[in-house]
Amino acid sequence: MITVKVEKKNQIFTSVQILGHAMYDEYGKDIVCSAVSSIVITTVNAILSFDNKSISYLSSQKGLSIKIQKEDRITQTLIRNMIRMLKELETKYKDYILVK
Repeated sequence: MITVKVEKKNQIFTSVQILGHAMYDEYGKDIVCSAVSSIVITTVNAILSFDNKSISYLSSQKGLSIKIQKEDRITQTLIRNMIRMLKELETKYKDYILVK
C-alpha cells in the first residue's frame, strides 16, 4: 500500500511523504503507482518551475519526502491540489493508497 502522510501547521502545508508500493499489479504495470507518480512529479515540477527554493525533496527506494520551504500562495495551492487528486485516487483504490 502507498501511504501519503501530510503535515500541516496552522492550516499551512509543511511536508508530504509518499511511501510504499500499491501492489495493485506487478512492478512496472501498477496503474495506482503510476498515477501517484504522475500526480506527484507533475506537482513538484510545477512548483519548482515557479520558485526552485519553495520546496525541497528527497527521493529514495522507500518513497519521496517533500519539505515545503515557503508558505506562498502558488506552492500551497499546488500542494493542496496534489493532495486532492491523491484523495480522489484513494476513493477509487482504497485498498492500495491511504492519504492521512
